[in-house]
Amino acid sequence: MTILLLAFPWIAVLVFLVLFTRIPSELPPADALDPERALRVSVVIPARNEAVNIENCLSSIAASTYPDFEIIVVDDRSGDETVALSRSVPAGNPSRIVVIDGEELPEGWLGKPWACWQGAQVSDGEFLLFTDADTMHGPQMLSRAVAGLYQDEADLMTVLGRQLMGSFWERLVQPQIFLLMLFRFPDFERAVRNPHWRDAIANGQYILFPRSAYDEIGGHVAVQAEVVEGMALAMLVKREGKQLRIRSAVDDLHTRMYRSLAGIIEGWSKNIVVGGWLSVPPSLRGAVAPVAIAAGVSLWIAPPVVLLAGLVGWVAGRTPAAVVRCGVRRECRDLDVLHSRHAWTATVRIPLSPRGVGGRVHLPTLLEARSKRRMEGKALYRVCALGDALMREHRAGRRAQHP
Repeated sequence: MTILLLAFPWIAVLVFLVLFTRIPSELPPADALDPERALRVSVVIPARNEAVNIENCLSSIAASTYPDFEIIVVDDRSGDETVALSRSVPAGNPSRIVVIDGEELPEGWLGKPWACWQGAQVSDGEFLLFTDADTMHGPQMLSRAVAGLYQDEADLMTVLGRQLMGSFWERLVQPQIFLLMLFRFPDFERAVRNPHWRDAIANGQYILFPRSAYDEIGGHVAVQAEVVEGMALAMLVKREGKQLRIRSAVDDLHTRMYRSLAGIIEGWSKNIVVGGWLSVPPSLRGAVAPVAIAAGVSLWIAPPVVLLAGLVGWVAGRTPAAVVRCGVRRECRDLDVLHSRHAWTATVRIPLSPRGVGGRVHLPTLLEARSKRRMEGKALYRVCALGDALMREHRAGRRAQHP
């Protein structure tokens, strides 16, 4: 029973994912696009310190099989080699690759909306695609997106791709973030088709507009001060009574959003907090804020707390022989977890011990030991003392059986 209780949160998540979540349908194939409707597309890429990504991004888009498009890179005052690398990429299939040195940020604007707006002003396509510098596009991606826009009669088409995760921190944190998104929007397509404008979501990595719809909603001028401008544009489209649609293209759109823990924290702090805040009506924000903060914190704290409680219950219900096997002896009496400056690292190092749970783990070598006197009266000391007494009782019983 204890094991079932311990596993319940993860079982509940699995059941939720299977029964209630719906991934957006795939974009139509490239050959679904009528060649006569393949109007010119202007691909706008805002870039700030993207030297590590920009070449791959530009090269992938330049290899597109779409018949008529241009690429416009807007440098947002980068301090690295973004501009030089952008200008070194061969033109390939687009009619032109333009690299713009972004102008000084005007008052009231944030960097990304300003860069996107500058790119839109120098473009001449019938469609506007805003995409990020950390994306990579398959050769048929642009044709598929335009075909999907026509098929869905959309005023804004946003596309979900495959998220690449290379480092330990990416693989640890990114799936948790995406899971939170699924809890908020278990069915993306149903959410965007809901006429309520706050039920809007857009992937800022890939946003495709017909120019007419972009101009009618005011373009990026209307979201000039928004941190999560993609979601703000999606909300604006729905509020104006226009059609927002979302599709997926996991084979033709790849993104590696962050490469370090610092980048993950900085990026997602902005997107989750602000994006979630935008979806709450202003009249309810005062009441929702404390609950949202508590719920957000509990999502990170509850699993380890439940795990610890389950393990304590499991150990407490075992026989003294299990106590012996786990090596819980009088070392516990010298252990003050609450005061040890190494305590948090032990939660990682003990489970990862090469000798495993079934072996003898000499705890004072992992944590800073404190004296028995400091431990007396503490709950942990009493638990360990009980374990020690049970172990002695077990030994005495074995001696009686095998004199």
